[in-house]
Amino acid sequence: MQTFFEKENENIVSLLERIVNIDSGSYRKVGTDEVGKILTYEYQKLGFVADIHYVENRGNNIVLKHKESKEPKVLLIGHIDTVFPEGTVAKRPFTIEGDYARGPGVFDMKASHVMTLYSLKYLISQNNDAYKNVVIIINTDEEIGSVASRQLIEETAKTVNHVLIMEPAAEGGKIVTGRKGGGKFFLKIYGKSAHSGVAPEKGASAIQELALKITKLHELTKLEGIHVNVGLVSGGTSVNTIAPFAEAGIDLRFETQEQGELAKSKILEICSYAETPNVRVEITGDITRPAWRGNDEQTQKLVELIQETATELGLTIDVTTSGGGSDGNFTGNLGIPTVDSLGPRGGNAHEESEFLILSSIAERGQLLVNVLDTLTRNKKVEEISI
Repeated sequence: MQTFFEKENENIVSLLERIVNIDSGSYRKVGTDEVGKILTYEYQKLGFVADIHYVENRGNNIVLKHKESKEPKVLLIGHIDTVFPEGTVAKRPFTIEGDYARGPGVFDMKASHVMTLYSLKYLISQNNDAYKNVVIIINTDEEIGSVASRQLIEETAKTVNHVLIMEPAAEGGKIVTGRKGGGKFFLKIYGKSAHSGVAPEKGASAIQELALKITKLHELTKLEGIHVNVGLVSGGTSVNTIAPFAEAGIDLRFETQEQGELAKSKILEICSYAETPNVRVEITGDITRPAWRGNDEQTQKLVELIQETATELGLTIDVTTSGGGSDGNFTGNLGIPTVDSLGPRGGNAHEESEFLILSSIAERGQLLVNVLDTLTRNKKVEEISI
């Protein structure tokens, strides 16, 4: 198997470079669709059949099964959208230095897709039926809450016994069995414009109101298990005009569902009124991901299976939880044994300094191959099936 990944290394790197060098931010449909088409073509060459789920303003979600597959019981999920705006590739395209690759989305999580593809290619080359036991979802809006893909993910997950989320490995190569829940809220504030020098008294500043709201929203982070971040703000028309409009994007994270509901109610309360005269406030949004704690017996048995498989490869795989959300929040909350972060190693996701450890594609790919083989053949499947 190691020899296989070594022989395919040039092809692996070439495909990775190709898809990293496509701007595929969550809101850029043309880019995410282009990446999806490339991956779909590669899977079709292996005998997989693609079911395309059209999305109007986002990339199309894709479900892949092998043509010989009947009732696959392992679901692999990975997203191809990134957090980076259009034009990022032009500024910092895919590069390699030693064992490190860089570029927008190279670690989170385009390398995972290449790794998954070649892991299944290996299984096919060995006539190992595990490739028939897999259904794959390529998701195009995970970075913005999987709003358009959640129903597809949950409906597909209900047909399988195990879910492997192909997010990149957590720090130190750890796998993840729990993530914070999250929510997205959007605040719009309407004021009244006026000349800030000639007649400021005629105006009502939307930016002033937004500043007051931001302070109160960030205070919620003092509550146990809750973090609120106003990550996007904009407003005003010119420096010498009282701002007639301002808006903000609000991110919510929480450890338990109870904390999430409490934080949501307080966000809505804070944004339900205006403190500035002649200003109107609007708030939209909701909790987009439930909190997930994979501490049930079924998930723990799946973790043990993965760890035992890793040991056979000379790897040590530890377990952790994460503050970031993923599609594992959905499948884990359905009661389906779910393990996250089975992708390659690297770091600095969502940053300009994001990097991938190239050699970990083969390392984690071999792990995935053996896990899929075990889940398909081993008697432990019966123990951890729901």
